[in-house]
Amino acid sequence: MSSSIHKPQESVIIKFDHVTKTYSLYENDQQRFFSVFWGRDKRKLITRVNASNDLSFEIRKGEAVAFLGQNGAGKSTALKMITGVTYPTKGTVTVDGTVSALLELTAGFDSALTGRENIYLRGHALGLDNDEIAELEPRVVEFADLGVYIDQPVRTYSSGMKARLGFAFAVSSDPEILVVDEALSVGDKAFQQKCFARVREIMEDENVTVIFVTHSSGAAAEFCTRGIVLDKGTLKFDGPIQEAIDYYESNY
Repeated sequence: MSSSIHKPQESVIIKFDHVTKTYSLYENDQQRFFSVFWGRDKRKLITRVNASNDLSFEIRKGEAVAFLGQNGAGKSTALKMITGVTYPTKGTVTVDGTVSALLELTAGFDSALTGRENIYLRGHALGLDNDEIAELEPRVVEFADLGVYIDQPVRTYSSGMKARLGFAFAVSSDPEILVVDEALSVGDKAFQQKCFARVREIMEDENVTVIFVTHSSGAAAEFCTRGIVLDKGTLKFDGPIQEAIDYYESNY
């Protein structure tokens, strides 16, 4: 069921065109490894799963869209294709803008480098030059609020400290597309409130497109104006957020 809405005056910034993402499930890790070099051994292949199944939708600049669905619905797979972590098996994903993702906040850190050095490492990975990172650095340091630990090796950080640094980097840049996967439960209560406030500030910028994945209907209603409901990789509903919530809650 679909009742798609969009902002006709704005350009399309994300487009899924008949996208299917298929994962092969093997009997064990050894068989998965062998398949990379010697092809699939169908006797050891348990099954194939379409995490995204002929998925088509458009998201326009400035929209705030919630992805709703149960575990295994395909939400995270869709986000990974938007962020370029993985690619479709069939179909086309088009993303026209700089993406900042609040997904795996601690991914990509070098534990031997300091927190400050990791800011530069992550910045270079995103294609920023030294001047751009130098401008970004004080904002990240201030938001993360790690004190003297910012100049200590990341291997000395707790998981919460690493998440704070990752979150601070993601929200201190000026993204055109912000992807949030229920990553706001970072650190203590005061820092969580700081995170919510910053995300809300970003989302109020009409030039920023926001993709928000959540199990909380209340959070979706608070942050977003449009909802996309997924089930086993298939789009089931696309429309105004309250209608999407009503559809989700009445069917799942």
